[in-house]
Amino acid sequence: MTPEGGMGSAGEPRVFATTRWSLILSAASSESEEGKARVALAELCRTYWRPIFSFVCRRGYSMEDAQDLTQDFFMMILEHNWLEHADPNRGRFRSLLLKSLQNFLNNVAEKTHTQKRGGEVKFVSWDDWMAEAPSQILISAQALDSLPPERLFDLRWAATVVEHSLRRLREECEAKGRLRLFEVLSSYLTAERADISYAKLSSVLGLAETAVKKQLHNMRQRYRWLLRDEVAHTVENPADVEDEIRHLCAALAVETE
Repeated sequence: MTPEGGMGSAGEPRVFATTRWSLILSAASSESEEGKARVALAELCRTYWRPIFSFVCRRGYSMEDAQDLTQDFFMMILEHNWLEHADPNRGRFRSLLLKSLQNFLNNVAEKTHTQKRGGEVKFVSWDDWMAEAPSQILISAQALDSLPPERLFDLRWAATVVEHSLRRLREECEAKGRLRLFEVLSSYLTAERADISYAKLSSVLGLAETAVKKQLHNMRQRYRWLLRDEVAHTVENPADVEDEIRHLCAALAVETE
């Protein structure tokens, strides 16, 4: 992951004018737009369920209880009242989601019982989700066991942003018949130049070194654009994208501390 800006192909915007999160905030009090907002919110929930689930587990709940609580939390935020009270001043979906999750768990702790497993409404299909979107960024056991819940949430969030950006890049490369190129070069998207052996990559890919350099440069540019796009969907103000990327880079750096 890198905080550097980057453009895609010529003419591409740096961020979308209307993102999923800005749609949710703008439509929160509009019945005519509520349906679109709920769809956008559900998509964000499906994308960022890992940080939520990890946070709940880190708060001391068993895996089974954490699954139930994560599901209950999803159902709660999809209620109309949650949309109405979404605070535009907290223009980052990550921040508002974490605060809402903390409040939700505090309320749960005050209750004598929670919804039992096997309730009538199921928002999450855990087996399907785990199978279709396995985590590709490994988090050390030490981080999982020692990080405070809030820092673990941010680490999982940052990893999810990177994973989705890489998945989209892979799909684009595969659609263009360049899957082999992605598989070889994707490990070097954020590598320092001194750590890259273009001669070795040239040999592996059967391309001239100049061609390898060009392909890696183009792939890096596209990855940066996709990364910005993923982040842009979670902030209300496009001006916050760079700062949010820096925050996520800092969260990922915990693995190297």
